[in-house]
Amino acid sequence: MNTQSQNAAVQDVRGVLIQIEGVRLLLPNATIAEVLSYADPEPVENAPAWLLGRIRWRGWQLPLVSFARIAGLAEEQGGLGSKVAVLKALGGDEKLPHFAMLTQGFPRLVTVSRETLVADASDNGELPNGVRARVLLNDDVALVPDIGVVEASLHEALAA
Repeated sequence: MNTQSQNAAVQDVRGVLIQIEGVRLLLPNATIAEVLSYADPEPVENAPAWLLGRIRWRGWQLPLVSFARIAGLAEEQGGLGSKVAVLKALGGDEKLPHFAMLTQGFPRLVTVSRETLVADASDNGELPNGVRARVLLNDDVALVPDIGVVEASLHEALAA
């Protein structure tokens, strides 16, 4: 491998495209801990509509989030064919090291590089709640979620 291709390979990142209601999300592969089959979550009293409830995972009670709802994109519901992606929380909170996100099907592993990822030119600057960027990855439109906003919203909802 020559130096130029070594440098290009170092800049490539493994990512996942996650299908949610009406749109795909692009996340670093390292944020996904596991993908589970959907099961009805246990309700959380007085929770906002985007907090679908709690699921059991490895001894934890994880909050299950509908990103489509938190971003105001769609009234997403879990059901047959739905999956749950367990994500590593980035906030460093020992009480909430993971949370779950409703998905439609399995995440798709992708390679992200400077050549394949560009900002979406149709982005008018107004992004939905919890979205960091709108991008094109190999001509696939995707949203890059702001996991920090999702985590902050979760903390606020669970404290109420």
